[in-house]
Amino acid sequence: MAGLTKNTPYPTEIKLHTKSRILDIAFSDGKAFQFPCEFLRVFSPSAEVSGHGPGQEVLQTGKKMVNITKIEPVGNYAIQLNFTDGHNTGLYSWDLLYNFGLNQDKMWQQYLQRMVEAGASREPATRPNTANHSCK
Repeated sequence: MAGLTKNTPYPTEIKLHTKSRILDIAFSDGKAFQFPCEFLRVFSPSAEVSGHGPGQEVLQTGKKMVNITKIEPVGNYAIQLNFTDGHNTGLYSWDLLYNFGLNQDKMWQQYLQRMVEAGASREPATRPNTANHSCK
């Protein structure tokens, strides 16, 4: 988890838009960022996603439709996000979220490039249609 830097702006408003799957965060310095839930999920600071060090990141695929179901405060320095895919182990500190906001476009382009290189998809995996199959 990223620590809280002394001079990092703090959120003054956090608002989830479930229909558009966007998390708006306004900071004390006047900057405001819109984070797609997919972005926050694929860049989760959890060890499961980011690993335990550089180069250990796990590429997250099939998260295009993920949403946030719950936002829980963690002290006065972070939030924990609960996602529709069951992921909930990342702690998003204010400095991490602020850094995400400042670097979101670059991070997203790098993520999309990694997806292309891996031949992976942002689309959720579809389950085979078993309704038309009979068991014999």
